[in-house]
Amino acid sequence: MQLIFLFLVIAGGMGLSVEAGLLGPLGQQVGDLWATFSIFGVGAALTFLLMLFFSPRNSPSFFAQPGWQLLGGILGPGYVVILTLATPVIGIAMTMIGILAGQVFKSLVIDHFGLLGTPHRRIDGKRIIALVFIVIALALVARG
Repeated sequence: MQLIFLFLVIAGGMGLSVEAGLLGPLGQQVGDLWATFSIFGVGAALTFLLMLFFSPRNSPSFFAQPGWQLLGGILGPGYVVILTLATPVIGIAMTMIGILAGQVFKSLVIDHFGLLGTPHRRIDGKRIIALVFIVIALALVARG
């Protein structure tokens, strides 16, 4: 089961690269914020349709959840605006490696301290080496 999820997250990462490639030109044609809005508008419509058919009807109210859990709704558009602005300037590879470096760094901190309700997973040497390799990749692609 873990292998299936690994393949799914790799496919999701590939999708983000395609999204970055689409957002750059779209942002240049219609404006960066309109491009961001279009991504979230289409995504919201698709999610709504999926909810209608596949979401349990007796789930707890969305509005009964702690407010801090809704921060993803703020972080998501910020991420997409960054993709839209950065990709045409520094390219898809640099954008994705830079995002990956930020994700891995912050993920290590969140795991290490068990933040946001996640299980505690200590930072060890292997995880630090993985982050160092990502930073090296960023430096090598930047020089290319």
